[in-house]
Amino acid sequence: MRMQRLIVLGATGSIGASTLDLVRQHRDQFEVLGLSAHSDIEGLLAAVREFSPRVVCISDPQAAAAFRAKAVASSDLALAQLEILEGPEGLESMAGLSDADAVVAAIVGVAGLPSVWAAVRAGHRVLLANKEALVCAGALLVSEAQRSGAVVLPVDSEHNAIFQCLGPHYKCFSRPSHLRRLILTASGGPFREWTREQMALATVTQAVKHPTWSMGQKISVDSATLMNKGLELIEAHWLFQVPGSMLEVVVHPESVVHSMAEFTDGSTLAQLGTPDMRTPIAACLAWPERMSAGVDALDWSMTRSLRFEPPDTERFPALAMARRCMESGSLATNLLNGANEQAVAAFLAERISFVAMGQACDHVLNALQSGLQEPTCLEDVLEIDRLARKATDDWISKEA
Repeated sequence: MRMQRLIVLGATGSIGASTLDLVRQHRDQFEVLGLSAHSDIEGLLAAVREFSPRVVCISDPQAAAAFRAKAVASSDLALAQLEILEGPEGLESMAGLSDADAVVAAIVGVAGLPSVWAAVRAGHRVLLANKEALVCAGALLVSEAQRSGAVVLPVDSEHNAIFQCLGPHYKCFSRPSHLRRLILTASGGPFREWTREQMALATVTQAVKHPTWSMGQKISVDSATLMNKGLELIEAHWLFQVPGSMLEVVVHPESVVHSMAEFTDGSTLAQLGTPDMRTPIAACLAWPERMSAGVDALDWSMTRSLRFEPPDTERFPALAMARRCMESGSLATNLLNGANEQAVAAFLAERISFVAMGQACDHVLNALQSGLQEPTCLEDVLEIDRLARKATDDWISKEA
């Protein structure tokens, strides 16, 4: 492999940290060109000192000012020569740098969409860990990638598993040949065996304690409601260009089988591995080759069982809600994502209950879907997101 110049958006989050660990293991193959963070300036400073990027971006203005002050006061050469950008415009500028080979898009939520758009528009190889980009702007992003020649590689463990099962020559945004269906696995989250009544009393601490993966708070809550799996259904629809009838979810508590592809000849291919995000990131960084990731292989000498069961959409209505939105169009999926992000933030702030998150999303869809048009540009997508968040806040203010 030749030296690749990387931009890591969301460098201080879990995906960013895993990416930088892989760079640390393969310094002869990767050069860090740019790093971004929202407000974790200490984490960003540590990464700058270790990887010496040319440019950084801090999206939070106050944190950016604090970072600049530290850079000016420092005698560290890596900081003295650093180009410092800030805000959403800075993220877009960095994501579109012409001398980048690959952009790791790991900013959580719709906040990461404009920088993903900039990276795709620039024709980069985009390692996509931001599922909201396709959930909210799937048709637009696919069209832009096809225009620019950008190669999008899925980092989410489920989509990366399917991508691997489809073979080394498959490229996203094309319909796989001889495919019967795609099966996404879900751990079931921390409340897999809880009743709806028990979930109504669930605390934030309980909801973010994922049984198998180590993730940020927002995605952990989405995993607990199964909204994350619903969003992944929508993402899979766009990545692999298949209708909802060819997408299925099964609950697999062990999180060893990360997803499967079933073909017309009756064959089913699955990707298995320990639950460590360095594996799918490494698969994308090295594609179409492979490289070591420092991840322990499964030990097949030990006795193990792999369980599979259908999801319970009565106890976890978010999954069925997401499927309905996927079948309706990008307006509905955009509204769903915006409402869910705002509702999860309210739950994490202990303003609403666990089950109220789904109720908020349902209210926003019923209130706004019939009065708005499908988005035709990025500005439309962001405006729909704004309206969804406002409607969610209004509902919470009345119900909380």
